Amino acid sequence: MKRNTGVIRKAVFPVAGMGSRFLPATKASPKEMMAIVDKPLIQYAVEEAIEAGITDMIFVTGRNKRAIEDHFDKAYELEAELEKRGKLELLRITREVIPEGINCIFIRQSEPLGLGHAVLCAEPVINHEPFVVILADDLMVSDGASVTQQMVDVYERHHSSVLGVQEVPRELTRQYGIVSSVRVNAELEQVNGIVEKPEPEEAPSTLAVVGRYVLTSRIFHHLRDVQAGVGGEIQLTDAISALIAEERILAYRYSGVRYDCGSKLGYLKATVALALEHPEVRDEFAAYLQHLKL
Repeated sequence: MKRNTGVIRKAVFPVAGMGSRFLPATKASPKEMMAIVDKPLIQYAVEEAIEAGITDMIFVTGRNKRAIEDHFDKAYELEAELEKRGKLELLRITREVIPEGINCIFIRQSEPLGLGHAVLCAEPVINHEPFVVILADDLMVSDGASVTQQMVDVYERHHSSVLGVQEVPRELTRQYGIVSSVRVNAELEQVNGIVEKPEPEEAPSTLAVVGRYVLTSRIFHHLRDVQAGVGGEIQLTDAISALIAEERILAYRYSGVRYDCGSKLGYLKATVALALEHPEVRDEFAAYLQHLKL
């Protein structure tokens, strides 16, 4: 875990979505609890935040999301049973789901009014501090510092909101918030505009915002004022667009690999990639894939 500088201590995890693309698997279980090998997506996201020195995890939940709260709670009966059976390694893994010193806060989003509304729900806990937003659907893997840690470092250097971005094929711009920007250096762009899910012929660029944000608390002022946008939802993108007029916003080309686990294909790619790195199964799994001659 990175030493906490105290600059950014809070992360918001919007986890109220229905996960309809994975029905029937998500009929009674949250999509964020779907496992990649042996850990649910939401745990990968929380571990990424912890690595960046963040201590307060704020989950904005909805109906049928109790499993997330249970996952990050102490499991007395399970721990007692594992200890009784001498399964000490499994006991350690269970206890380390949330390390000491990490706070979990759960806020209910009463209506599915979009990502912007979910972030706004966290305002009473954020107060006037800068904070991180992490979308668990976007599983980020990096060889060095986590993507969230990279972005926190950028914030600490520049004291500006930071959007995680990557280039996407132009035909996919309708799936993302797309920025227009001016290059600062190889990693950073200064954002001068952002559009939610533009058609390819209307997109200002192919630089897409993906599942990681560092935001100042000024974003809440704009989230309160923004009108429902694409899909009848309160879009975080629209509030960021308004924020550009009063604050510098940077787009950061992160170092790492993103798996879009909100799609079946992305979820399967992440499962294969992480299984090939997992010390318990990687060798046999690699041999199995070779046997299939993929």
